[in-house]
Amino acid sequence: MNPHAAFSTSPAALVRSLWKNRQLIYQMTKREIVSRYRGSAMGLAWSVIHPVCMLAVYTFVFSMVFTSRWGNTADSKSEFALTLFAGLILFNLFSDCINKAPVIIHGNINYVKKVIFPLEILPVIILATSLFQWVIAFTVWLVFYIVLFGIPSATILLLPLILVPLVLSTLGCSWILAACGVYVKDIAHLVGFLMSVLLFLSPIFYPLSAIPHTYQPLMMCNPLTVAIEQARSVMLLAQLPDWHVWGLFLLFSLCIVWLGFALFQKMRRGFADVL
Repeated sequence: MNPHAAFSTSPAALVRSLWKNRQLIYQMTKREIVSRYRGSAMGLAWSVIHPVCMLAVYTFVFSMVFTSRWGNTADSKSEFALTLFAGLILFNLFSDCINKAPVIIHGNINYVKKVIFPLEILPVIILATSLFQWVIAFTVWLVFYIVLFGIPSATILLLPLILVPLVLSTLGCSWILAACGVYVKDIAHLVGFLMSVLLFLSPIFYPLSAIPHTYQPLMMCNPLTVAIEQARSVMLLAQLPDWHVWGLFLLFSLCIVWLGFALFQKMRRGFADVL
């Protein structure tokens, strides 16, 4: 089989690849999760300890040192912590994938030489692993919420739907960065810097309403803004999402995921030569 053969870039090829390789994705994701904690004394408990510790640090800094508030909704430290955590775990889902994407092909050179291996699933495995971490962090959030305030509103059941556009756009960006990272190694360093900046340019430590109206449309260009704001609405405020905004975000995400897949498929023909 020719290593420089053309790979299909159609949306149908994307769906077909994910379905055809679903068992392989599951097995490799499971192996990635297990290997991440293998040999550590605390094991899988670290996936709970880490977000809880980060939550404690950020809550102290932003609620006591910088005295941040979400209007009248988060005057108590516990409510502030849950509001902050709801945004932080979504950012971690996105940043974990984006930070790893530029080096994922370099870290799996042995697969590049195997023409029959579906390289396009490597970013999917990163995303699946990050989603597993998000589920654990969300469970921590849910337990704290139930202990402090009782059963959350039924609107929280819409949270998986809120996540769909973010997951799709994250996968699309991961494909783009994975392909470009093979040819330009500096991308990994640039992405790390941009993620640090994006942490403070996303409405994690403050609500979107705290931004002057002039700059709010610019903030909405950040895919994390829509996801975080709508996730907080269904998790904490018992409000339905803005379906018009969600629909536009979903359309944008579908374009990004297809563009990312198509770019990856076109650029992968040169991976073996570069690596």
